[in-house]
Amino acid sequence: MISKKNKLNQIIILLLIITFFPAMSSCTPKAEPVTDAAFFFDTYITITYYSNEDLSHKEEVRALCAKYENMLSRTVEGSDIYNINHALGKGVTVSDETIYLLNEAIKYCELTDGHVDITVAPLMDLWDFTGDKPEKTPPSDEEIQALLKHVDYRNIEINGNEVTLKDPEAEIDLGFIAKGFIADKLKEMLLSKGVTSALINLGGNVQLIGSKPDGGDYIIGVKRPFSNGDDALTTLSIHDTSMATSGVYERCFDYNGTLYHHILDAKTGYPVQNDLYQVSVLCPDSCTADALSTTLFVLGQEKGMELLSRNEFDAHAIYVDSNYQMTYSPDFPE
Repeated sequence: MISKKNKLNQIIILLLIITFFPAMSSCTPKAEPVTDAAFFFDTYITITYYSNEDLSHKEEVRALCAKYENMLSRTVEGSDIYNINHALGKGVTVSDETIYLLNEAIKYCELTDGHVDITVAPLMDLWDFTGDKPEKTPPSDEEIQALLKHVDYRNIEINGNEVTLKDPEAEIDLGFIAKGFIADKLKEMLLSKGVTSALINLGGNVQLIGSKPDGGDYIIGVKRPFSNGDDALTTLSIHDTSMATSGVYERCFDYNGTLYHHILDAKTGYPVQNDLYQVSVLCPDSCTADALSTTLFVLGQEKGMELLSRNEFDAHAIYVDSNYQMTYSPDFPE
């Protein structure tokens, strides 16, 4: 259940405002909050949950995060994705979960006709949005074009559990979908432990389990792009769903008056230019929300709305343009 609200008196956590106020009188005496904060997936994560048992699941949470980081990160030596990228065109046997996520990611490459492409990793490295250089400059067009010819998701060949990159110079990056997938796995694990109320925040990708312990909704706010962290455009009252946001302001730099950001159009090799600052997606599963937020941003508002109208996804979107004007997808619940 989702409803729009105009109150802006909450606290922003990364891309969102989250409030998690328990009504302890409605919980059993043992339902105490447990919060774990750690650094995984190149970001800080926080997980807060309530349980009717005197149990902490921190070790299981961290072990699960480590498992998927060591499986899906392209920078962790020995991960499935690392091994594929460094196999020089040879086949690599990977886990069932890696195969599943690769197939899911390829669906979005196909939906966008390659404007989203998971073999864009070399271009991301070239742009170096996360590097430590004090003054960033855009790469030359010659450099971009040289790498662009190796960006093509159709060079990924999957046979059973064997994955082959037919272009040895191509590299896979699952960054636009992996955190959502992991959030869903964390939810699945916590539910198996009897947790019925929780908030999973993987660097702005938020997955909710149930409602707050008092039965009320969580209040989540959509951050105003480029704000200092205490300003929101609107708030949403939601429960048992997920929210993911893709925006231009997290990893970007200004050069000669032009903003360059990390959401690349894989067809051109350059940052997407479509007058959008961010797209937020709400969806029951976080994997879909994560992938769709980037997909809808890359497609732009008109084509993104058209994609959502096909009813292939149980999802709702909020677009924020460069004038800070919000547009809700037509079926966004009041």
